[in-house]
Amino acid sequence: MPEDLRITSKLTVSAAELTERFSRSSGPGGQHVNTSDSRVELAFDLANSKLPEPMRNRALSRLESRLVSGVLTVVASEHRSQLFNRAAARERLAELLAEAIAPEPPPRRRTKPTAGSRRRRLDGKKRRGQVKQWRRRGDPEDS
Repeated sequence: MPEDLRITSKLTVSAAELTERFSRSSGPGGQHVNTSDSRVELAFDLANSKLPEPMRNRALSRLESRLVSGVLTVVASEHRSQLFNRAAARERLAELLAEAIAPEPPPRRRTKPTAGSRRRRLDGKKRRGQVKQWRRRGDPEDS
């Protein structure tokens, strides 16, 4: 029986909301790969989940391109063992959801450039202008 998936320290997704499917995996495994279902597809119906409303809406908008009919699917087939692939899929799904439900960062507070940065910018512009002048007329010190 699968266990609940911990997304953050305060948020978990119940095992009843997760659906696992197994299929044959390509890749490493030799002859064993033709007989075992080690590839794992972990699906989570985000649109109908029991997540708090603001978190669900934020996740739906951020993961919009990855959803098929409101369902988020994660596939893992990098390991030869179904058990390891299940763990990898659960970890990947937890990371995706944690990023998607994270609140927006505070807006950037606009600041004025410092006096030093303004001076460095203008000095750079003057140097560039001098180089261009020298290219047109030649270096005045060469005369």
